[in-house]
Amino acid sequence: MGWHGYLALWCGVFGAIALVGYGRSLAGVTRAQRKVRVMGRIEQVREPRHGASQVGGISVVVSFQDPSTGEEFTVTNDGERGEPIAAAWTGREVGVHYPRGRPHAFRFTDDLGEGRYGLGLPNCSVFLIYAGLVTVVAIDRGWQWALLGFGVPWSVTVACFLPQGARRAGRRIAMLTSRAAVQGQVVAVLKDVSVDEDGDTLTSHTPIVAFTTHEGAAVTAYCPSGLPDPVGSYGRDVTIHYAPDDPAVFTADLAAEHRTRRIDFAFSAVALAVGVAAVAVGAAEALAG
Repeated sequence: MGWHGYLALWCGVFGAIALVGYGRSLAGVTRAQRKVRVMGRIEQVREPRHGASQVGGISVVVSFQDPSTGEEFTVTNDGERGEPIAAAWTGREVGVHYPRGRPHAFRFTDDLGEGRYGLGLPNCSVFLIYAGLVTVVAIDRGWQWALLGFGVPWSVTVACFLPQGARRAGRRIAMLTSRAAVQGQVVAVLKDVSVDEDGDTLTSHTPIVAFTTHEGAAVTAYCPSGLPDPVGSYGRDVTIHYAPDDPAVFTADLAAEHRTRRIDFAFSAVALAVGVAAVAVGAAEALAG
């Protein structure tokens, strides 16, 4: 079987997967669409233990209601319960999803809308079809078509992301500076030990900060960055800048937020330049050929 035969097989298999996936999504029968998605409320935040593991997130008690029966459930996030809760305060709403009719199989999520249509697999299949087509065209007609096949979608994606990312970073800093900072304290430093594939032991330390907002919310949250010497930060007083509408958005180092904004912009600009250069070189070679 030649290259074109393999391409036909490749496209046929992934095309069928994509069609079935999109069809199921349109019919509303994907696994993601069959899940019940509700908002829960944090009723209690348990005090973190210094030296414990960060696996599972901050320990909380959450209540939610099953819309089909009206039954109220009060649960904890102990064990494997979806996305870890990295910031918690009494009254905070958190996303909860579970298979229909099985509320005890609940999982927590930061974004209830993410993946709700079950399009991950069909979208991936379409990407693989495109990658296969670009590969075969590049083999048949020259490497410049690989540059074009990579450069065009890459440049368009980065060009769309660049202004959105800049606006998002600007809004984040505006939120963090919209109210006066508050004083907080590192109430625990979590410790996790793992072994990599080479057998080396890796140890990570994650400080937990507690602070009270001007609005009266007592927040307990992971602070993975912004603190010098996180290992020895237990008990340290820290200055916290937070977003009034969502205290989960906060920082202990406002200057680092500005640096991150500049670095992200520079990285995106370089990525765009790489894509444009690939398109330019590929187009020039294609025209010359």
